[in-house]
Amino acid sequence: MQTLTQPYSFNYLNRARNPTIRPAPTRIVVKCGYGFESAGFSQGFGSSRADWQSSCAILASKVVSQQEDSPAGETHSGADVGTVNGHKTSVTDLNLVPINISGNDNKPVLPTPLTISDLSPAPMHGSQLRVAYQGVPGAYSEAAAGKAYPNSQAIPCDQFEVAFQAVELWIADRAVLPVENSLGGSIHRNYDLLLRHRLHIVGEVQLPVHHCLLALPGVRKEFLTRVISHPQALAQCEHSLTKLGLNAAREAVDDTAGAAEYVAANKLLDTAAIASARAAELYGLQVLADGIQDDPNNVTRFVMLAREPIIPRTDRPFKTSIVFAHDKGTSVLFKVLSAFAFRNISLTKIESRPHRNRPIRVVDDESEGTAKHFEYIFYIDFEASMAEVRAQNALAEVQEFTSFLRVLGSYPMDMTPWNPSC
Repeated sequence: MQTLTQPYSFNYLNRARNPTIRPAPTRIVVKCGYGFESAGFSQGFGSSRADWQSSCAILASKVVSQQEDSPAGETHSGADVGTVNGHKTSVTDLNLVPINISGNDNKPVLPTPLTISDLSPAPMHGSQLRVAYQGVPGAYSEAAAGKAYPNSQAIPCDQFEVAFQAVELWIADRAVLPVENSLGGSIHRNYDLLLRHRLHIVGEVQLPVHHCLLALPGVRKEFLTRVISHPQALAQCEHSLTKLGLNAAREAVDDTAGAAEYVAANKLLDTAAIASARAAELYGLQVLADGIQDDPNNVTRFVMLAREPIIPRTDRPFKTSIVFAHDKGTSVLFKVLSAFAFRNISLTKIESRPHRNRPIRVVDDESEGTAKHFEYIFYIDFEASMAEVRAQNALAEVQEFTSFLRVLGSYPMDMTPWNPSC
């Protein structure tokens, strides 16, 4: 059986052991303003946060051009997935964005997420790890970043791709982004970005759902006429909202924490938001109902991304993620999957996405005519480390049936036990 060699096409082990040292990009002096324009959040950070502000805006103008070039139907919302443990116990070790008090209302003033039009030089390296996530402070992704990297500096980004670019441009050291939910399924946008960008998966973290119904202080449930949140969060709480007697209209917004921010900033007395308890704390809202998710077995899986891969090990459970496009032929996908089955390697996920560079394959058959087939690329997660010979041999065999093969990362599995009720 063929084994992986040093000149092997994806050369994952060699890259992990010899990380590339890249110089920081040239400094660009640009204004980076933070602050909410809505009522109650009109003031931004003072000079004490100038260093943080100047390091949090990134060059992301490529996002606009890439989205304009993308075919219709491929764009996906960069919304935060509504699945997390909203209790403070899951994020107590995270040095979250500081809360400044503004005006006589004692309202917290928080930075807005990075936008695709922001520019900034990469900050100098310090002792504190900088972790990018999609959403605003109080988002579920922020809690995932806290579990993945305690005592880190959280950097909010307004889009998934901005978080990727924050790491690539050395503005952040890591990114923590959702890839799948146990009820809502895969986050297709992030799978596409994993292929488009050159970051490496270095870990995973899983968080259970804990939704709360939030409103302004003093508001009662019977006065509510509207409930806003991310579409998945609304769907995950539908039965609970009905049991609470809420026949209010449901309205979808970009993310859960953004819904809480919107209610607080606009002082909406007739509107509630579905978000985390952390969001209630940040935006000065009261919790009308706690734990309103319909299914307690609802978990979101996040991946941790870095510029360089980690060195695979065999002393603890590892997972490896790959992406490939199969060659022409019969039963090719079966042959690929058999390479893992024959070596007793368990697959934990198979995901197919349209092949952007070759969306349709035309087959001419003299007896049956012309047929058109959609072309796909496949993402696979399997439980084995790239340091194991069986994994190396499996991928060596897989490459015989593929036109393209790339290892996205070989990383420790999240083995932390979780309690759905926490």
